[in-house]
Amino acid sequence: MDGSEVQQHCGVIAIVGAPNAGKSTLVNALVGQKVAITSPKAQTTRTRVMGVAIEGDAQMVLVDTPGIFQPKRRLDRAMVQAAWGGAQGADLIALVVDGKAGLGAKMEPIVGALAARPEKKWLILNKVDIAIKEKLLVHTQRLYEQLDIAETFFVSAATGDGLPELKTAFARAMPEGPWHFPEDQVSDATDRMLAAEITREQLYHQLHAELPYAAAVDTEKYSERDDGSVEIHQQILVGRASQRAIVLGKGGQRLKEIGSKARAELASLLGVKVHLYLHVKVKEDWEDDRFIYRDIGLDWVE
Repeated sequence: MDGSEVQQHCGVIAIVGAPNAGKSTLVNALVGQKVAITSPKAQTTRTRVMGVAIEGDAQMVLVDTPGIFQPKRRLDRAMVQAAWGGAQGADLIALVVDGKAGLGAKMEPIVGALAARPEKKWLILNKVDIAIKEKLLVHTQRLYEQLDIAETFFVSAATGDGLPELKTAFARAMPEGPWHFPEDQVSDATDRMLAAEITREQLYHQLHAELPYAAAVDTEKYSERDDGSVEIHQQILVGRASQRAIVLGKGGQRLKEIGSKARAELASLLGVKVHLYLHVKVKEDWEDDRFIYRDIGLDWVE
C-alpha cells in the first residue's frame, strides 16, 4: 500500500485476561485466520503471539498473551511475565472477560495490576452467546468501579457476534503512523514455532482430560526438501512414563492420529506438503531446562 495515497494508522493492542477467557479465539477471529492455538484447556497460550489485523487504512498488531493467574511454578512465572510483557507500551489494553464465568478470585490480581497501568483500557465481555445478560451488566458495573475503562464491547469470538463493530472501533483508535508489517503478514511467529504449536494444540484436543498441562513440543528439525515440501521432526516432552503411554495410545494409534491431524493443518496453513515425524520423550525436569524455554519462546525466570 502506498502511504502517500492513504494516511496509514498502526498500533499495538494487548489482549489480556484470565485463562480460558477466549483471548486466542478472539485474536484469530479478528485476524481472519489462525495465528494462535486454542483448546478448552486453561493456559493453552504460553507465549506472546502477535496477530496482525487490517481494517481500512489501519493495521492493528494484536498481542495475544498467556492468561494471567497466580503462578506456582517456574513455567507459570514465565508465562505470567510474558503476559504483562506483552502489555508493555501498548496503545491500548483490551481486558477480555469470560461473560459466562464472570468475575471471581482469579480476576482480582488482574484488575489490581491493571488499575495501576497507564495504558488506555477497553473491556471486552466475551461469550455473550452463552452468558446470562443480566450478569453481564453486573460484571460491567463492578469493573467500571475498579478500572478507568474507556470503551466496552459485548462479543462472542466463537460466533462472530459484535466482532465487526469491535474491529472497526480498534481501527479508529490506532494512532497515525506507518504499518509495522507487510500487508500479507498475519503473525510474527516463525513456521518452526507454528509447527510446534499446532502439534501441541492436537495434544490438548485429543487428550484433554488425560494429558497434564505440563507437556511441551520441541521442533528439533525444520527443513525444506528439494520438491518444496517441508520435513519436520518434533519431540513431545512429558514428565512421566505413564504420560508417554497416554500420548502413544494402544499400538501407537493415538500418536498417529495426533500427527495426522497436525500434518493436515500445517499443510493447509503453510500451503505445501508436510512430512511430520513425532516421537515422545520422558523428561522429568523439562520445566527446568533453559533451552526448552528458549525454543518455545519464553524468557527464563528464576
